[in-house]
Amino acid sequence: MTNANDTPPRKPRVFKTDDITEDIEFADAGVPTGGAVTTRGAEARARRLTADDVNRGFRFGSILFSAMGALATLAAGLWFTRFVSVALERQDWVGWLAFGLMMIIALALFGIVVRELLGFRRLARLARLRTLVRSTLAKPDAAAERKAVSALLAHYRGRPDLAWGLARVKDHSGDVLEPGELLRLSDRELLHPLDGEARKVILASAKRVATVAAISPIMWIAMGFVLVENVRMFRAIATLYGGRPGILGALRLARNVIGHIIATGGLAMTDDLLGQFVGQDVLRRLSRRLGEGAFNGALTSRLGVVAVEVIRPLPYLDSEPLRVREIFNELVRSLRGADKKAEG
Repeated sequence: MTNANDTPPRKPRVFKTDDITEDIEFADAGVPTGGAVTTRGAEARARRLTADDVNRGFRFGSILFSAMGALATLAAGLWFTRFVSVALERQDWVGWLAFGLMMIIALALFGIVVRELLGFRRLARLARLRTLVRSTLAKPDAAAERKAVSALLAHYRGRPDLAWGLARVKDHSGDVLEPGELLRLSDRELLHPLDGEARKVILASAKRVATVAAISPIMWIAMGFVLVENVRMFRAIATLYGGRPGILGALRLARNVIGHIIATGGLAMTDDLLGQFVGQDVLRRLSRRLGEGAFNGALTSRLGVVAVEVIRPLPYLDSEPLRVREIFNELVRSLRGADKKAEG
């Protein structure tokens, strides 16, 4: 027999997480809410609504600066349009000079667009060649390997600096019988000389970055130079291996380099560089500014070596890979020589 005062079991309810718990419990129990609980809930809601109203208010400062910026842009556009129209309407030498300069600007913009498109096309062709070579190495096959080597020879055809390597690969292509050896021959004869040139490019960029970072009195100037020099280094490396991108292509390559560093463990690479600094005690042997320059140069060397790994059409098969430690040691020797000359 059930008691009349017994209440039926509570049913599931849906409520927001920011609701007052005491109100829900008292309402479910059939007890009228009031007193301190209701007062606390009302005060909390009032405070929350007041904060929301403040956040939703008009920001007149943002509106003012946005309108001023839009008005300045519109004024500059109208001034330039009026200047061009007035200059072109004149029939004297001023009008013809303005027309000639406009044509030069249009031609230069067209050339920049074409150069960027061709740069993206060359990078895409290099990426397809890398994919073909990696698929051939994953499944060794003589026919597929010869196809990949033919594509590699076609990619580097007409390069005077690789004429000797191209001739040797063509002469010995019929003598190689085992799968994989023809790609090793191509790596040894074609890409090994390019690796040496890439090492020189990386070392030169690292020296420039280290020197500017050491002598620059303003941090932002050094940071801007490091950014420009790294993009320039990426373009030089890509051009060396047959990519030759434009500015946008170099920025895309920089994004791929950063992504590769993150994917392969960028923190471990940074720890390795710090270990080199601690092990060789560079900061003690050099001055403080030269130590900072050496660290920036070491980071540039790391980015250059990763850029070679990203842009290289073949993986390191028969050639020795570029090592940051060797480039870093040569960079430190050059900085020590510069420090001794400064002291003298």
